[in-house]
Amino acid sequence: MAQLAFDRFFLIAGPCAVESRALCLRVARELARLGRAHRLPVVFKASYDKANRSSHRSFRGPGLRRGLEWLRAVKEETGLPVLTDLHLPSEAESAAEVADVLQIPAFLCRQTDLLVAAAKTGRWVNVKKGQFLAPEEMGNVVAKLRHAGARGRTLLTERGACFGYGNLVVDFRSIPILRSFGCPVVFDATHSVQRPGGLGDRSGGDARFIPTLARAATAAGCDGLFVETHPDPSRALSDGPNMIRLRDLPRLVTEVLRVRAAVG
Repeated sequence: MAQLAFDRFFLIAGPCAVESRALCLRVARELARLGRAHRLPVVFKASYDKANRSSHRSFRGPGLRRGLEWLRAVKEETGLPVLTDLHLPSEAESAAEVADVLQIPAFLCRQTDLLVAAAKTGRWVNVKKGQFLAPEEMGNVVAKLRHAGARGRTLLTERGACFGYGNLVVDFRSIPILRSFGCPVVFDATHSVQRPGGLGDRSGGDARFIPTLARAATAAGCDGLFVETHPDPSRALSDGPNMIRLRDLPRLVTEVLRVRAAVG
């Protein structure tokens, strides 16, 4: 497995869930082309299991075995490193056999056993800041990971904070605060426009604001951008309302790279 180094601006992108092998490969091929065009490091992301969906009827993904098989196909065909969500400590070692980055979902960011299991694999660990936490509290999360051996292999992701019922807001002061812990900081431009439970038995969102927040976070100094994307978000099986259409992603990347260049 190639050695990852998040030492320059990077993109984490892909569909919310592993819907099918064909979809993963279609999106990954486009992301690989985008990365080459901009000389931009790209990590493909998709979750083999979405264990924290709003409803028991919601699509969760193909599960560990098949999901990792399809993610391995992405790596083999495109050469992109991959990221996937981890919900159970017992799955950490299996997921790490394929994934270059294990992601801790925001709702689970304080689960010590999960953090420790992820850290012990030796892979990079990306922790989504909980919607319910102040950015300063993520210092305790970083301390847990470092104590478990994840020194130098931790990413922190800002994805908005709860604001009343069914809404999120982004306080861009969180980016320098999170960076003060000595970890690369990622901004999740798609989950930050989510409206949790906004559609009753599933989350809603307002994708119009993805470019605005992405540009603002880049200007505020984030080290990388996290974007969920799909060829047709209206048909996505998970989080469609807050995903960007795949064909619109190149324009967004061009914009944020211009902002990045302007602010140095």
